Amino acid sequence: MKVILDIDDNRVPFFMELLKSLDYINILKEIKDEEKSKAIQDLTEAFNDVKLYEEGKKPLKSAKDLLDEL
Repeated sequence: MKVILDIDDNRVPFFMELLKSLDYINILKEIKDEEKSKAIQDLTEAFNDVKLYEEGKKPLKSAKDLLDEL
C-alpha cells in the first residue's frame, strides 16, 4: 500500500528517523519541491473526488460547465 502524507516542516526530521527505523517501510522518494508537492496534493484530491463520485457521495460538474466557467 502507498500513502501520501503532509507533515509540518518542524516535525519532518523526527518523522523521517522514525520511518527509517521501521524495517517494513521503504521510502521510495521524498518530494521537497513545493510546486511538485502542490501538484501531487491536487492530484490526490482529484482522485478522492472521483472515488466519492463513484460511491454516489459527491456530484461532479460536467465538462460543459467547466468550460463555461473559463
